[in-house]
Amino acid sequence: MARTAALTAVTLALALTLVTPSAARAETCTARTGPYQRPLEEYLKLPVDGVQSTADCQAIRAFQSANAIEPADGYAGLATYRWMVALKARADPNAEGECPVRSYRVTCVDLDRQVLWVQRDREVIFQPVPIRTGRDAEETRLGWHSIYWRSRDHVSTIYDNAPMPYAQFFDGGQALHGRLDDLYDGGGSAGCVNLRLSDAEKLWDLLALEDQIYIWGVKPGTDG
Repeated sequence: MARTAALTAVTLALALTLVTPSAARAETCTARTGPYQRPLEEYLKLPVDGVQSTADCQAIRAFQSANAIEPADGYAGLATYRWMVALKARADPNAEGECPVRSYRVTCVDLDRQVLWVQRDREVIFQPVPIRTGRDAEETRLGWHSIYWRSRDHVSTIYDNAPMPYAQFFDGGQALHGRLDDLYDGGGSAGCVNLRLSDAEKLWDLLALEDQIYIWGVKPGTDG
């Protein structure tokens, strides 16, 4: 019995010796300073100096992991910043009164902040999520729109058979739809309102034909 216990202790000690360095390496966070360092430091209540530290990196990585942002590497990049903006908006997304309040569902698309939510009266029934809208010369069209066609597994007939899952068309070829690849790759859409796939699916389940969409603002980095 004593011999068995001794062997078990040795085995555990060896396992810890082998695992601990890997675990320590896994905890190491080495991402460099990102372009959105200061706003993320402020949001996460870190010292605001605009310079990445180990503590900054770990806090940003934890935020990314909690919000399914990939890669969760601690880098203060655009995807992480956009999620921060969406989460900040959730306290009162229509504080500025830009999206008209109606008795029916209105999908609010804020190009300034690059966020989307759905409200009925003054109740938010779909919380703000980050989006990607049209680039220069292919801007997402402003004003009131109505969903006139829905295509769950849509494939574009205009843009090289690009997949447009959960597409809900509101103006010509412009639609709300999910994006399979990086939401922020390429700087902007060709006018559609792109969402993460999971958000596009939830929006598909909520909305219906003839639902109203209201779009305003200017996408950062475009001429409007």
